[in-house]
Amino acid sequence: MPPETRTTISIPKHLLASVDEAIRNGQAESRKEFVARAIRQALERLEQQAVDEQFAEMARDPVYQAEARRVAEDFAAADWEALQVAEGSE
Repeated sequence: MPPETRTTISIPKHLLASVDEAIRNGQAESRKEFVARAIRQALERLEQQAVDEQFAEMARDPVYQAEARRVAEDFAAADWEALQVAEGSE
């Protein structure tokens, strides 16, 4: 298990009440577990957003798009052969 660090946070009372309700309903084991899971999920969303932004930038990049078309053209014959083999119509 990774080492832990203690910290103190202040959150609105209604959020804490909702967390406690989730714990009572069995949706989380503890406040600590709930908060750690929420942080992990938020960090994963941020990471996914960064990846999505990079892909969006690639879609707008004419140099990248030209290179992608060239690569697709270079491999078109091999792709066709692979499809035929996969479908058993070689």
